[in-house]
Amino acid sequence: MRRFIPPPGERGAALLTVLLLVAVMGALAAVALERMRLATALALNTVAVDQARHYAIGVEGLMLLTMNDLLAASPNATTLAGGWQDQARQVPLPGGGLATARVKDGGNCFNLNSLASAPAEGGELQSNRTAITQFTTLLLVLDVPQGNAVRIAEAAADWIDSDNAANPQGGEDGLYQQGAQPYRAANAPMADASEVRAVAGMTPEVYARLRPFLCALATHDLSPINVNTLTPEQAPLLAMLPPAGIPVDRARRIIAERPPAGWSNSGDFWTLSGLQGAGIPNDVLGQPQVKTQWFTLDLDVRLGEAELRETALVDARKQPARVTSRRWGDDE
Repeated sequence: MRRFIPPPGERGAALLTVLLLVAVMGALAAVALERMRLATALALNTVAVDQARHYAIGVEGLMLLTMNDLLAASPNATTLAGGWQDQARQVPLPGGGLATARVKDGGNCFNLNSLASAPAEGGELQSNRTAITQFTTLLLVLDVPQGNAVRIAEAAADWIDSDNAANPQGGEDGLYQQGAQPYRAANAPMADASEVRAVAGMTPEVYARLRPFLCALATHDLSPINVNTLTPEQAPLLAMLPPAGIPVDRARRIIAERPPAGWSNSGDFWTLSGLQGAGIPNDVLGQPQVKTQWFTLDLDVRLGEAELRETALVDARKQPARVTSRRWGDDE
């Protein structure tokens, strides 16, 4: 058979074609390998995050035992004795991982869901004027202008209550549907305190100032503030209790006057001179507590390259304490 020999002028074109084919195959192989590498990394990361989540649930169970022991040791009052609040507890994990847990009193906050309550069990939620007044006072204590403070408090109550009738300075669907990105009021309890950012009048600056004092408990009761575990930084929560409020400096002095072993009952707390003549409504007299009813648990889990953060709300009103909600990731 006669061997084919390309003409001299075409030999370069044949070589170029071969080189182009090799280059294309090499590029395709590189892309395939990179995609395989990314897929493998994603799979490994998913497995690590899933494993970290399981470890977080396990550590959560250990911390629940700690909370139950704390409540059992002092069934009538919860104090800061033992330095349990916000203390970092580290739990080593297999493979060199580490979980860091912090427990705080979860009731020392303004409960946004108290802004609306049902007169009868299972009934429709109605705006709670006492809670609205407290929220307004808290905003004023935090130097929010009065007009904006009233608007935020009224609108937040409208966001939660069941009806579609707006409070005097609040807002329902009609207000929110006028915006550039229309949306509707929830007319339901808030699942997380960050939900208040959607309320009329709220701004990022006000929210940043307010956020450390907010929570969304799984109850419509007024915030069950434990006066035995309040810190000086939480003085605004004490200042908001009277309808007209009290100066934050006075609230800090009241906290500083707390007995070393805490108050044994709320009656002793109300006898303090700093609260005399404050005009406390009857439904607020029972609001301060001496025993913690809610805890928050913050967990940071590091397992290899995976990092996971969990915040859990713990209901301690009945024993044993139980987790009622979890939030994975950062606060916002």
